[in-house]
Amino acid sequence: MADPTRTDATPQFGSLFRSLVLDPALLLDRVLTAEAIALAVAEEAGQTCQRIFTPLVTLAVFLGQVLADDRSCRAAVTRLLAWRAARGMRPCSPDTGAYCKARLRMSEALLPRLVRQTGDALQAGAADAWLSGGRRVVIVDGSTVSMPDTPGNQAAFPQHKNQRPGCGFPIARVVVLLSLATGGVLDAALGGSKGKLSGEHALLRALHGRLSRGDILLGDAYYSSFDEVVTLVGMGVDVVMRQVANRKTDFRRGTRLGREDHLVTWLRHRNRAEWMTREAFASLPRQLRMRELRVRVEKPGFRTRSFVVVTSLVDPATYPGRELAALYRRRWAAELDIRSIKQAMGTDVLRCLSPAMIRKEFFAHLLAYNLIRGMMAEAARRHGVSPRELSFQGARQTLEAFRGELAHGPGAGGEGLVAAALKAIAHHRVGDRPDRVEPRVVKRRPKAYPRMQVPRSIARKRLLRAG
Repeated sequence: MADPTRTDATPQFGSLFRSLVLDPALLLDRVLTAEAIALAVAEEAGQTCQRIFTPLVTLAVFLGQVLADDRSCRAAVTRLLAWRAARGMRPCSPDTGAYCKARLRMSEALLPRLVRQTGDALQAGAADAWLSGGRRVVIVDGSTVSMPDTPGNQAAFPQHKNQRPGCGFPIARVVVLLSLATGGVLDAALGGSKGKLSGEHALLRALHGRLSRGDILLGDAYYSSFDEVVTLVGMGVDVVMRQVANRKTDFRRGTRLGREDHLVTWLRHRNRAEWMTREAFASLPRQLRMRELRVRVEKPGFRTRSFVVVTSLVDPATYPGRELAALYRRRWAAELDIRSIKQAMGTDVLRCLSPAMIRKEFFAHLLAYNLIRGMMAEAARRHGVSPRELSFQGARQTLEAFRGELAHGPGAGGEGLVAAALKAIAHHRVGDRPDRVEPRVVKRRPKAYPRMQVPRSIARKRLLRAG
């Protein structure tokens, strides 16, 4: 396999990418091309040795691995072996050692860079009808992922404090920035679940550079602290968030804009947060003009009957209260996107054994997720619908069904296959059920195994002694 920094390796990589990942012709405005990947790899990896698992090949196999139903390294290497054998190339070894070492050599900066690149390209290709008042709306939300219980993972991502040593699993905290228009991931931050500067606020601050002046940031009550909001507003980023629980709202005060809608002045806290330097705290404005409005939920079946939305969009003529309430309701899209990332993409439980590989695996999943979102955006553009109307799992299943044929579709037949695949993606819609009510319960009972109370090694010794 040729050196990835040489231009003659790019066509060969393009063929491998189509076979293992997807055909770039499916993507909106060619969100990611073989040439763009080769350039990013060359800049991140530099000159490399001649070997089968070059950085380009390793990336293609890695993405194919996270997209496949069987995500084992053995299956990933076997797919590469089959691709090489089908083209008359010397087959690679079916052993996984060379591939695992190649993943370790991969630059940690490469996959986050490609995630940002694809997220920005998706947003840039968004139709005007997908935007909110012509402005980019970014949703911020957090979650956690689990991983194998190894000493390295435990050190970087400690398990929950209520779990006994040897009985739990390391947990990483995740904060993602999502495009409301396309569902693509603009960026993400990964950190420990406990310890200094490991909270969602700290992870969001690490992503501030990915927000642009004029953006609207949607978030839940966790992010609506004075320090966070005043920093974002100072960056030129407007916010629409839920009121934090410990801040009281009194609609008898402030400047009245309408029924349960007013302008108020938020005051800076007297005490400095532990994470903030004295200089940064002193530079914060002492007060901030904000708008608060109450949203009442009149549909039966919802747990919350009313809540307060806080926003820096203070002009009631430009931003009527009902439109802000509708915009905040769309924050729920983040919950669905994260569900797709964790369940459909399989990131809920990661597989790698070291912190560096955990970070690579996580961002590899996000890159694959963005590629599927790119297909959904192209299908939506061609068929005149919104990407939010399409099923993520349906798009993933369509990609799996069409991948083999698209890799071999010649000329005009290939374009016909692309059109058929995109039509199938556009066909799979999600139900428009904004007021659907379902109990948060499961019917199927779990297996009645007892919970682990001691490390497995100790439990195994007890069995041997008893037997």
